[in-house]
Amino acid sequence: MTPDNAPLSDPNSSLVAAHGRSTWRNPWFFLALAALLLAGWQWLETRQQLTETRQEVAQRLAEAEAAGKEERGARGQLLEQVEGLQAKLGAVESRLAEFENQGESLQTLYDELARGREEATLLEVEQAITLAAQQLQLAGNVAVAVLALQTADSRLARLDRPLYLPLRAALAKDLARLNRLPFVDVPGLSLRLEEIIVGVDKFPLGALGRPAEQLAPPAEPVVVQAWWQQAANDIWQELKGLVRIQRVDQADQPLLAPGQSFFLRENLKLRLLNARLALLARDHGTFRNELKVAQGWLKRYFAADDKAVKAAQAGLQQLLATDFNIALPTLNDSHAALRQLMGRKEKR
Repeated sequence: MTPDNAPLSDPNSSLVAAHGRSTWRNPWFFLALAALLLAGWQWLETRQQLTETRQEVAQRLAEAEAAGKEERGARGQLLEQVEGLQAKLGAVESRLAEFENQGESLQTLYDELARGREEATLLEVEQAITLAAQQLQLAGNVAVAVLALQTADSRLARLDRPLYLPLRAALAKDLARLNRLPFVDVPGLSLRLEEIIVGVDKFPLGALGRPAEQLAPPAEPVVVQAWWQQAANDIWQELKGLVRIQRVDQADQPLLAPGQSFFLRENLKLRLLNARLALLARDHGTFRNELKVAQGWLKRYFAADDKAVKAAQAGLQQLLATDFNIALPTLNDSHAALRQLMGRKEKR
């Protein structure tokens, strides 16, 4: 069909076709289409990201919820542990309070024991000082007095307190005074006197001494005598038995009956015992007087040639030569320091 004989087209169709061709040829259309496509892609992308975000948030929430549950469980366990620890702490505190109370009780008991120990020690020290003073004044026994003071000082040294230093210093001064005294063996002298006293009963008397042993006379031949000669001979023998002639060294040797010898020996023992007591009491004058009387009695009434009597005379002479008349010091310093110490403790 040629153009000439082509049918006539619809004018509206032509307008639409022209408008369509103009639209495709318009650049804004493509820009709008690109913008629309871009917006759609962004919407899809955003929706996808939003979905992923929701999923992630849901996962995080689930994890957080699980963690919360675990945390709540751990918190519960922790609370239980804390409660258990608090209970144990309460028990420990109560035990600690009991221990503190027991410690206070023990400290109180220890203080009481310490005070009791100190009081007992001071009592022992006082007794030791009193014993030392008595031994010096009554018996003159320096060795026992020194031992008593040393014992008192050792008791104070165990306490180790400055409060007792003045008393220890006083004890040291008194000990120094006693140690400077010359040594007199009073117990040894007393034992020597005791030996002499024990031997008094065995000392033979001078007037009634033991007769010398005589040999038996030879047998004489039997001679037949008359009856009156035989009677006279018997009477003479009886008279010879009644009288004994004995030579003594001293003309005034006393004659003692056998019954009187007992009282002589007992009186001699009493003299020696008095001398022994005077020795223990440091009575030098009485000691010498009693020994001199005993020496005189031994010389006058007992057999001077007997070995036991000679040994007794020698022992008495040695005792007379012993000088024990020593001025003994007093323990006034120790007594004064002890009184001061007791006064301070009473004030406390």
